Amino acid sequence: MSPSILVKVLLLVLYQFCRQIFCKECTNIPPLSSHTLRYELESSTNQTLKQDMYSHYYHHLTPTDDSAWSSLFPRKMLKEEEKDDGEQRWAMLYRNIKKGIVNNNNGGSDSFLREVSLHDVRLDPGSIFGQAQQTNLEYLLMLDVDSLAWSFRKTAGLSTPGQPYGGWEKPDMELRGHFVGHYLSASAQMWASTHNETLKEKMDALVSALSVCQDKLQTGYLSAFPSEFFDRFEAVKPVWAPYYTIHKILAGLLDQYTLAGNDKALKMTVWMVDYFYGRVQNVIKKYSIERHWYSLNEETGGMNDVLYKLYSVTGDEKHLLLAHLFDKPCFLGLLAVKADDISGFHANTHIPVVVGSQMRYEVTGDPLYKEIGTFFMDIVNSSHSYATGGTSVNEFWTNPKRLANTLNTENEESCTTYNMLKVSRHLFRWTKEMAYADYYERALTNGVLTVQRGRDPGVMIYMLPLSHGSSKAHSYHGWGTKFDSFWCCYGTGIESFSKLGDSIYFEEGGKTPSLYIIQYISSSINWRAGNISLRQEVDPIVSLDQRFRVAFTFASTEHSSSGGTATLKFRIPLWTYSDGAKASINGQDLPLLNPGDKITFDLPLSIRTEAIKDDRPEYSSLKAILYGPYLLTGLSDGEWEIDATSATSTSEWLTPIPPYYNSHLISLSQESDQSAFAVTISNASLKMENIPPPGNNSAVRSTFRIIPKEDPKQLKNFTNSKDAIGKLVVLEPFNLPGMAIAHNGEGGNLGVATEYSAAAVFRLVRGLDGGDSTVSLESNDREGCFVYSGADLENGTTIKLRCKSRSLVDNDEDGFKKGASFSMGKGFSEYDPISFVAKGKQRNFLLSPLLSLRDESYTVYFNIHS
Repeated sequence: MSPSILVKVLLLVLYQFCRQIFCKECTNIPPLSSHTLRYELESSTNQTLKQDMYSHYYHHLTPTDDSAWSSLFPRKMLKEEEKDDGEQRWAMLYRNIKKGIVNNNNGGSDSFLREVSLHDVRLDPGSIFGQAQQTNLEYLLMLDVDSLAWSFRKTAGLSTPGQPYGGWEKPDMELRGHFVGHYLSASAQMWASTHNETLKEKMDALVSALSVCQDKLQTGYLSAFPSEFFDRFEAVKPVWAPYYTIHKILAGLLDQYTLAGNDKALKMTVWMVDYFYGRVQNVIKKYSIERHWYSLNEETGGMNDVLYKLYSVTGDEKHLLLAHLFDKPCFLGLLAVKADDISGFHANTHIPVVVGSQMRYEVTGDPLYKEIGTFFMDIVNSSHSYATGGTSVNEFWTNPKRLANTLNTENEESCTTYNMLKVSRHLFRWTKEMAYADYYERALTNGVLTVQRGRDPGVMIYMLPLSHGSSKAHSYHGWGTKFDSFWCCYGTGIESFSKLGDSIYFEEGGKTPSLYIIQYISSSINWRAGNISLRQEVDPIVSLDQRFRVAFTFASTEHSSSGGTATLKFRIPLWTYSDGAKASINGQDLPLLNPGDKITFDLPLSIRTEAIKDDRPEYSSLKAILYGPYLLTGLSDGEWEIDATSATSTSEWLTPIPPYYNSHLISLSQESDQSAFAVTISNASLKMENIPPPGNNSAVRSTFRIIPKEDPKQLKNFTNSKDAIGKLVVLEPFNLPGMAIAHNGEGGNLGVATEYSAAAVFRLVRGLDGGDSTVSLESNDREGCFVYSGADLENGTTIKLRCKSRSLVDNDEDGFKKGASFSMGKGFSEYDPISFVAKGKQRNFLLSPLLSLRDESYTVYFNIHS
């Protein structure tokens, strides 16, 4: 199918999807709220389709002018006796904004747990989190300042050295500039996390380049697209989310100030906000606030969030007022009355609105917005989220507790996980409830760490497929590219991996300061309030030893003074249990803590199943499998049946894989005409196929485990695969535990058998060709017959069993020896330290953490018969 036809199909499918099921009209344009659809629509040359889609732009449901403004009233900012007068003043404020007058507002509360600065936290570079951070740093350093600033300079009428980037940052894409805002945030966060000076120079240069653009325009306006986009926005004409991009730029500049101390960035932010304050004021003065709500039906990102944050820095009442004007009452109102009615809304349009309302609570103290955030988290987590902690399908929410039908290649937009982490982080800081920290761990581990493709810098996903036999590489978008994607999820991706240390520790003030340790991630912290430094070391988690061990070593800082006390508070994770849990200091029961002491936790790791969020009885057996904080996935092309009917515990159908099994993994290959081919399982037969790259299905199907047939207890004595030479062995396919490679008689194809039959036993001998590093496989039940590929190889050559006697008849002994000799090397795939075998109905499954996979096909939810 041609790319143009694929685009048309996608547009039509999403259009029908929105017309029939989704895309509520309260606060964003149906069906154009889908970023995927919007990008494809802008790239399409089908003008008829564009006109049809944009014809839906003008029909929105909006609140009335008075009710909309009234719903924004910050009730709890005032005492009860002041309420009536406050409401009158709020009504006056609405009238005054049309006259350009701004009144004062009250402040909020500072009673929440405080963030520990990224400057004071360092990740262990050897941990999975440290490696993810380093991979992201390498990508940030790859990106070119001139290319990032190209469209900004073009808009400002300046010279444009370098080349513009592609994808969503192309010069003709209406959303261009959004990634640059994300880059400003990510680089500020990464610099705070690493103090990498090369990155500091790059981000300072970018801020300076953007400042020149803003100065050239002389109005305070700054963007990669012309201000005419906002004329269309305010006229409620088709335009792709200009305030979405402005939010990213404002947030990035503000992060450059708060995290990197760039005063110029703050001045640029304030000047930009002054410009947009004037624009919003003009709309309300010329028309009404209702017209302003009309325009907000186009996505505006987290404008309310960044404006509340700016107000907390500047104290300027205009910033507070403008933040209120980007709160969206027709969506927040549903949450205020506690209606689980978010199905049909575009998820990532609305999660940032909730995050902004949470900042409104922090700034104003109005408890209504605390209730909104709490209820929102409750309904998403209980009714709309997957085992990964992520949410959404095709970018939208579906009906509550009806997720079984939603598993496909377009689940869990990465941006939504990024923003849901913000929601849970706020709630934990307010309440100290461990459920929010548990959610944060789940979504960070299984939703964020899965976004990168291993250690490949700048290769990330948009969606996380959850269908049976899905692959991260085979969603609509697949893996992105370094310089030609720049999706919204690339922006949130580079931010997520720049601030991995921001939610490990929180602190609480008072006479006795407290440090909350809520995430177990190998790291160190300089805790200034407690005058101590702490190093957290998490032992690698493995499947065979089902224990979680973490140690904390303390030292006094140079600012310590004798006599001070501090409190440490540790999260006990949801996935452990008290029976068998241990805690000690220097190997003894916990006494008072002194500098130099080491606290150790030794906790049991639970293996558990979790049903999908679907309350229909017929889907009660659809479950995910978790080991501690890790979601396990099975290598699978779509099979999903697990047999636990006679089991009384998970250990009866789930077996851990010992780490020494990796030394038994092999690959078998041959060369012909300067090309190399590997023995590969293809449609249940063995064939010679091109040598695979690591991390894909071909690598999985070209890897085998050697099992000694005579005495399986010899396994532990195998230090490497060559120890098996001269012995009878079975070759078990890497992804099909319990099965074996077997022959079908002389001249027959080799294939996969469901049991270790006589036809599956071979003697591994030195290569018949006399090579130093080759081996041959002789059938145990057909002496003199060997696994044979053929003298002339090509991709797809079928492997057969051929006997030495036949080669003599054919007068082709040399060709026979060559075709029956294979180079034996390491497996192209290997077992993750966390690996299990699950007993299936038709076949067994190799399970490993979702975050460990790259392009391999997998299944997340299994039909577990119990």
